[in-house]
Amino acid sequence: MTAAPSKFIKSKDVAVIGIPINAGQPRQGVEKGPAKLIEFGLLNQVEEMGWKSHHTSNEELVSKLQPKHDPDVLNLKQPKWVSAVTKTISEQVRSSAIDGKFVLTLGGDHSLGLASVSGVFAAYPEACLIWVDAHSDINTPASSPSGNIHGCPIAFLTGIAEDHPDFRWVKPCLDTQRLVYIGLRDIDDGEKKIIKEKNIKAFSMHHVDKYGIGKVVDMALDHVNPDRNRPIHLSFDVDALDPSVAPSTGTPVRGGLTFREGHYICEALAETGLLVSADIVEVNPDLVDEMAAFQTIQVACSLARCCLGESLL
Repeated sequence: MTAAPSKFIKSKDVAVIGIPINAGQPRQGVEKGPAKLIEFGLLNQVEEMGWKSHHTSNEELVSKLQPKHDPDVLNLKQPKWVSAVTKTISEQVRSSAIDGKFVLTLGGDHSLGLASVSGVFAAYPEACLIWVDAHSDINTPASSPSGNIHGCPIAFLTGIAEDHPDFRWVKPCLDTQRLVYIGLRDIDDGEKKIIKEKNIKAFSMHHVDKYGIGKVVDMALDHVNPDRNRPIHLSFDVDALDPSVAPSTGTPVRGGLTFREGHYICEALAETGLLVSADIVEVNPDLVDEMAAFQTIQVACSLARCCLGESLL
């Protein structure tokens, strides 16, 4: 059974935008995630649900934008490549959203949030962001222990990050009071400080254990969307799920969301009629083994279908 499109999406058109980037983190293979989801039949699956899909793989684009030299700048690794890719694809996202399509972005590492969130918020300035992840991805260039940009997108999108020459194009489009986290369990000390100082609403796995996922999603929505009238962008990193559920991802952390908890988040947000876009990121089919990769790809496709309205009944 599938739900109707959202209050903001009047037709059942979905732009499926691949962002096959691995430059935001050190492991090879995550760039293959989008193509593997398509190969697994994601487009056919959403079309069987009544959606018309418009797919852009961006494989040639991402390759073409790789600079010959990309030294570290202000602690960040490969900033020119990440910036060029995310800036270019943010315009694809914005254009698709303005056209009234649901935007489904497939990763790729979570640095792609710079593209998806910038693009969606350019089309829907009053939107809110639900970030489902084991990590908060709110390190600034200075606070990042690794310099990997997949741990920094929220800092740039909120304007918390220090000035960085390669990311001046990123507008601080995200008010911290329209951001909520679900599933956190591996947060750097610098990030904890930012979350506390900025009073950002964050639900860790402790809260999921304490209240249950249904209550957590309700509380998250009450914070970022109290009148249930704002468009919602969901950014779902598969490492939010327990590694027993989604093993093939670059930074797995035990004690994560169950299969059903992850799906419930997507189902409940689709059910609001306010979900306009979603990211499914950090699927790395090269990690663990073939069976683990298959399991992770299968779960990622299932989450994407739930975002588009697939339900159990």
